[in-house]
Amino acid sequence: MTTDLYCVMGNPVEHSKSPWIHARFAQLTGQELQYSKRLIPLDGFVEGVRAFRAEGGKGCNVTVPFKFESPALATRMTPRAELAQACNTLRFDGDGIFADNTDGVGLVNDIRSNAGVDLAGRDVLLVGAGGAAAGVLGPLIEARPRRITVANRTRSKAAVLVDRHAALAREFDVELMAPELGLLQGSFDVVINGTASSLSGGGVPVPASVLKSGALACDMMYGPAAQGFMDWAHEHGAVPRDGLGMLMEQAAEAFLVWRGLRPPSAQVLAELRAALR
Repeated sequence: MTTDLYCVMGNPVEHSKSPWIHARFAQLTGQELQYSKRLIPLDGFVEGVRAFRAEGGKGCNVTVPFKFESPALATRMTPRAELAQACNTLRFDGDGIFADNTDGVGLVNDIRSNAGVDLAGRDVLLVGAGGAAAGVLGPLIEARPRRITVANRTRSKAAVLVDRHAALAREFDVELMAPELGLLQGSFDVVINGTASSLSGGGVPVPASVLKSGALACDMMYGPAAQGFMDWAHEHGAVPRDGLGMLMEQAAEAFLVWRGLRPPSAQVLAELRAALR
């Protein structure tokens, strides 16, 4: 039986948990595949994809800083990837390259299935307007919260992101706004940190007043990178959640794109959390 080849491409990439995750997915679903890490030179993404495809690769995950380069390689792209203008999953088909962005659906699935929070009718604050936020805003809208507020230090970036998603928000009857950070008002059921605030040491860029009592506060990062935000959320009465579940669920969605079946992500998430303790 042929073993299909997949990988994650990024710079840096050594820290990635994706090879372990996909190996476990394959084991539990009876799939024959090999998944590796590939450190790609900062100016070598296109060449890296071409080389891997020439070696017989069937697809790849794309991580920092190459997600915004991925769409240019695609011959077909999902609507959510088009809205994000970034892709984290490529599938190499005989007639071209299929591209998707599974980050947002991964976040939504983690909040709904693993954290047990229904987003429908809720008030959501998305902090940040960079690549991480762009990747998740579309699927967040499709989860039908009452409103989504995008808060960013540079309001113009948030406004561009909101404008790009305005039609989708109207379709799903979601109030979508991007106020000045200093004019941010109200409190929220779910607060999602899409910035690197913990890494930069700059603190959380929104006041604790945004947290409703018992709010779910999610950081898209995990491990030490998420700790500052997690501590802030806990100190102010929120339920903190790191990005490990999002990582797992976006990987499960990528596995579905590649293999046509969904792996038992909740089981593998529990195993990974246990291994990291």
